[in-house]
Amino acid sequence: MEISPISVISVLFSIFFGVFGVFRGLSNYPEPFMNNAEIVIQTNKLTKHFPGVIALSDFSFALSKGEIHCLVGENGAGKSTFIKLLTGALHPDSGDMLIEGQRFSVLDPHTAQALGIQVIYQENILVNSMSVAENVFVGCEKTNRFGLVDKKATVAATQNIIDSLGIQLDPEELVENLSTADQQFVKIIKSLALNPKVLIMDEPTTMFNSKDAERVLQLVKDISGRGISVIYISHNLKEVARIADRITVLRDGQFVNCHDTAQENVDLNVIAREMVGRPVNLFYEREKSDIGEVILEVQDLKLTKTSPPLNFSLRQGEILGIAGMVGAGRTEMVRAIFGADQRAAGTLRYKGQIVNPQTPAEAIRLGFGFITEDRQKSGLVLSMNIIENTTLVAVDKFGKLLLKRRREAEAVQTFVDQFKIKTPALTQEVRFLSGGNQQKTVLAKWLYKEIDVLIVDEPTRGIDVNSKAEIYKLMAQFVKQGKSIIMISSDLVELIAMSDRVLVVRNGAITSEIAGEQMSEEYIIANAIEVN
Repeated sequence: MEISPISVISVLFSIFFGVFGVFRGLSNYPEPFMNNAEIVIQTNKLTKHFPGVIALSDFSFALSKGEIHCLVGENGAGKSTFIKLLTGALHPDSGDMLIEGQRFSVLDPHTAQALGIQVIYQENILVNSMSVAENVFVGCEKTNRFGLVDKKATVAATQNIIDSLGIQLDPEELVENLSTADQQFVKIIKSLALNPKVLIMDEPTTMFNSKDAERVLQLVKDISGRGISVIYISHNLKEVARIADRITVLRDGQFVNCHDTAQENVDLNVIAREMVGRPVNLFYEREKSDIGEVILEVQDLKLTKTSPPLNFSLRQGEILGIAGMVGAGRTEMVRAIFGADQRAAGTLRYKGQIVNPQTPAEAIRLGFGFITEDRQKSGLVLSMNIIENTTLVAVDKFGKLLLKRRREAEAVQTFVDQFKIKTPALTQEVRFLSGGNQQKTVLAKWLYKEIDVLIVDEPTRGIDVNSKAEIYKLMAQFVKQGKSIIMISSDLVELIAMSDRVLVVRNGAITSEIAGEQMSEEYIIANAIEVN
């Protein structure tokens, strides 16, 4: 085979620029490593297509031993697709992967795991009815010489990992009794039990309050200090800037830039602009709406016979924020109002009338909507398309016996356009949408129902900065119409920017109401945490 002089010159220039660290940004390739022996994973021009969508295009990436390499990008940028290619859940259309010197055009899950690649997904993969230790070693059980499960050895091995990480966890406790934060730690322990060389973490702190998120970040640093390479995916750019050795930005399935935090001061606004393709304000400033009369009064609401009474009101045109640590009772309170959980006592007065919704269906008929914290489990029917999900609670608008499909599709198209839901077709199943577009679909469902009070639990969890801003605008437009929102959020910046008032919940009780100049992160945290 003949090699042209131009090809030789091109290769020499690529090597030259890579060595001197200025190759980044001139091609799709991330900066090559000085010491090839330290490379654990290197991918070359990975490409993956789905019907009507290029999920990943000519993506090249490198990961060194003990490195924390963060991947950032909007929902749908290609991050999850890339992870699925690395773990064998998907096969690339073209490109290849170099794993510790071995070249692969495709991987399968078994091979990826054998190579030491472990992934911790956002979704709960634990068995609630099993103990921590049983979950850690499920599928690779420790057995005695008779081939039976050795419970004592399983518990001891789990305890060793727990001790090495410096966390407090009982290996014999049932997972269903653990907090969300501790369940996340169980997933991390489960991955470490398999002695990974590469640990992939997908939004590991998305369900945490600031205190527990800090514990996870420190744990990630400790893991990388052991020589385990970490691919860390997060929409929390502050978090990324704190722990990353390098930050790779993806947009529309393509490599945009790679930032070496040891070589440059990371500017979060620059990264956000690279993610979105235009300047973006990381901190949304909501235009306040006119606050009207009280629309909802909660009087002496008790979740159980022994729980403290809850009293608060909600006004027309108001966003009432609910703050508190995970497990404080925030979600339980709004579920009781919505009729999803039973109330032991108390009165609800809605539009001046005493109401008593015993089920979500009754609450919906009154004019309430509820965006739950887990959009995939309780907000959407993943196997149904955008049209069906959007009209799910208002399908009776299109006929009693026979649905007027064309009118239904036209109505949904209006919301898709207004909400900027990215989809190749209205008939796309929502499980194939990005997280941000799934959340917009949930919001469209309730706004189409023409409700008056919307309860939102963690409205932008796991969503990129651009989608966050769009959802904030839709929420602001909703209350400007004289309607009202109760918003639970663990993101204090979000809570302060969006709320007219903030109620702080601790141990099932409302401990304070914060408004005006008092609304600061420090003051909210001080009221949310028990000091003594």
